[in-house]
Amino acid sequence: MRLISRTLISVLLFIGFSNCKKNSGNPGGGGVIPTADTFIFKGADVSWITQMEGAGIKFYNSSGVVTEGMALMQSLGINTIRLRAWVNPAGGWCNTTDVVAKAVRARKLGLRVMIDFHYSDTWADPAHQTTPAGWTSFDLPTLTSAIGTYTKGVLDTLKANGVVPSWVQVGNETNDGMCWPLGRASTNMANFAALINAGYKAVKAASDTTKVIVHISNGWDNTLFRWMFDGLTANGAQYDIIGMSLYPTTATWSSYNDSCAVNMNDMVTRYHKPVMIVEVGMAVDQAAACNAFITGLIHKVRAVSGGNGLGVFYWEPECYNNWQGYGLGAFDNSGKPTVAMNAFSQ
Repeated sequence: MRLISRTLISVLLFIGFSNCKKNSGNPGGGGVIPTADTFIFKGADVSWITQMEGAGIKFYNSSGVVTEGMALMQSLGINTIRLRAWVNPAGGWCNTTDVVAKAVRARKLGLRVMIDFHYSDTWADPAHQTTPAGWTSFDLPTLTSAIGTYTKGVLDTLKANGVVPSWVQVGNETNDGMCWPLGRASTNMANFAALINAGYKAVKAASDTTKVIVHISNGWDNTLFRWMFDGLTANGAQYDIIGMSLYPTTATWSSYNDSCAVNMNDMVTRYHKPVMIVEVGMAVDQAAACNAFITGLIHKVRAVSGGNGLGVFYWEPECYNNWQGYGLGAFDNSGKPTVAMNAFSQ
C-alpha cells in the first residue's frame, strides 16, 4: 500500500507539473492553477527596461556577454514579466504604446505577462495616489467609467498585438485606495470598491481568463490587510487574488518572511483568495542576504495552505549604477546579475 501510494502521488505530481507547463505557454494564462508543490510563478517587474535601453544601458550575463534584458531574466529562472501602466506620463515611458512594446517582447520569449495599472500619470504607492490629470474634474460615476474604458482599451490593444495578460493589477499598493480624493479608502471605502469593480469588469470583458489582483504593501502587516479586505468585502468588491509587497532589510527579512507567511495563510482562510508576492527587493550591496530572503520567501509561498501561494516577483532587478536613484536592484555596477537572482533558479 505504501509503495502504491507513493507511486500514485508521483504520478499526480507529474501530471500537475505537466499541466502547469502546458498552461504557462497559453497566452491567456487561463486554466489550471499550479499547485504549490510543483510550480510557482517567478517574476520580475522590468518596466524601466526600454527607458534604460534608450539611455544606452546594456545588460550582461554572468560571463560578461551582452544579453537582451528579458532573455537574460528568463535565463535566470524568471517566467513572468510585470509591467506598470501609466495613463498619460511625461516623456511617454510606461504609456500604452511602451507597455505594449515590452509585453510583445515578453510574449515572444514565451513569458507570461502581468499588467500593473497605477491609474495615474506617475507613481502610485501608499503615499501617492494622484488621479490622472485628465480625470481630476470627474465625479465618481464618470471616474468609474473612465477607469473601465481605459482598462479595457489597454487590454484590447494588447490583445490586438497577440498578448493576453495572465494577471492584471487594479491599482498599485493601494493601502488607502486610489485616485484620491474620491477613491481614498479611509474616507470612503465604498468609493474605492466601486473603482475596483470598474477595473474588474473591464478586465473580464477583455479576457475572462485574466485574473484580477488587488495589491497593497507591507505583506507582513496582517492588521492592514484585514482592514482593507474586510472593507472591500463589506462593500462588494470583486477580485481574484490578493497581492503583496515585501521590502525588508538584512536585519528584518527573516521576521518579515515569518509574518508574511502568517498573513498569507490568514488571507486564504479569511477571504478564500490565492495570494501572490508581486514586489520584493533589498539593497543591491546585500546580495547574499537578498538571496536568502527570496529563497526563504519562495519556500513559504509554496507552503501556503491549499496550494494558494502563486508566486514571487522582484521589482526592477535590472537596475544598476543607481539608475534613477534606485538602490534595490539585483545587478552589480558592471551590469551583471548578483547572487540575489540565483534564488529564482533554485
